[in-house]
Amino acid sequence: MSQEDRTRPMRSPGEGRPLPPQGDDRLRSAGAPAHQAPPATPSKGRVYGRERSGGGGAVRPLKSHGGSGGGGTALPNPRRPGGGGRRPSGRTIVRIVAGVLVALLVAAVGMLFWIDSRLQGIDGVLDDYDGRVDDTPGTNWLLVGSDSRKGLSAAERKKLATGRAAGQRTDSMMLVHIPEGGDRPTVVSLPRDSAVTVPGKGRNKLNAAYSMGGPRLLVRTVEENTGLRIDNYMEIGFAGFVDIVDAVGGVEMNIRTDIHDPKAGLDLKKGTQELTGAQALGYVRTRKGGALPDFERTKRQRQFLSAVVKKAASPGVLVNPFTSIPLAMSATEAVTVDPGTGVFDMLSLGLAMGDSPVTTVVPFGGNEIAGGGSAVKWDRTKALALFNALKADKPVPKEILDGN
Repeated sequence: MSQEDRTRPMRSPGEGRPLPPQGDDRLRSAGAPAHQAPPATPSKGRVYGRERSGGGGAVRPLKSHGGSGGGGTALPNPRRPGGGGRRPSGRTIVRIVAGVLVALLVAAVGMLFWIDSRLQGIDGVLDDYDGRVDDTPGTNWLLVGSDSRKGLSAAERKKLATGRAAGQRTDSMMLVHIPEGGDRPTVVSLPRDSAVTVPGKGRNKLNAAYSMGGPRLLVRTVEENTGLRIDNYMEIGFAGFVDIVDAVGGVEMNIRTDIHDPKAGLDLKKGTQELTGAQALGYVRTRKGGALPDFERTKRQRQFLSAVVKKAASPGVLVNPFTSIPLAMSATEAVTVDPGTGVFDMLSLGLAMGDSPVTTVVPFGGNEIAGGGSAVKWDRTKALALFNALKADKPVPKEILDGN
């Protein structure tokens, strides 16, 4: 042993082995291996214990959030809050559903107010006058279909067979009584050729009251001849009639007999079928069929009114924006109402009419001369029984309904 060897300090076991080279000569953390793992052979790389092609080093399993040490991307723990597999709680689902319902409710209310702002009013139609009948229980509507051609082009008038008549007259009139207790409403047809006393004009046809004094005189004539106070007035012309029917996608009607009427532009076969706006207009206007054409005409008008209102108020139409919005636009452009009637009144009418209303016509018997022509004479006793029942907000006597 040389002198140099003798002077060196003693080394502990293992110090004789050379340390692996450290490129950056950094300190190793406690517990780090003294030797680095040999580089993986490119062709022998493994993925979770299996060899993978294409080379590359061994892939270590990813550590979870709870793992110690560094390196790797942490996988979320589905059982811990914030994990990727977390499902929404019941409270969250309730909040989402409530939010959607509130949004739909706000949209519906907004749409109702929009419709209300578009309604066209008729000033003075329900103004008070001396001797006007007192208010009666329930709600009474006077629905008027006029023969106004306003809004129809020459081609449309020809297609719909509406003729060229100037001015404006009533084509149909119906009194609708909605009881206070929620019972079925009653729809009473008022034949336009009914012989009545027109205030200040003498004995004439009911239709003449509209021609001579417009809606206001018509309302007064109806009130004084029936004893019922009119609460709401609504009128629709030919063009609006067609638009509303087309907006709801047509109306299904049961045609009881073949009808061919060139004057009304109508050619229908017997049986249940869906009518377009043009066909429905001809159907309620035609005087063909039945021993009493005008009587049969009023029956068809009541039948149609119930069918179209029931469909318009159905969920399939109201909740579908592709039908409800066109219907709302057509209705607001088609109808005119008294200033006090709003969209909520019309909605109430629609809901009531969807409850299978009782339908009838003013009892009549024989004719009389009025206004220079033959007019329908009401059966005074039966007519009073009918109107008095409505005035008292009671059902119409069965014998009156059966008699018609």
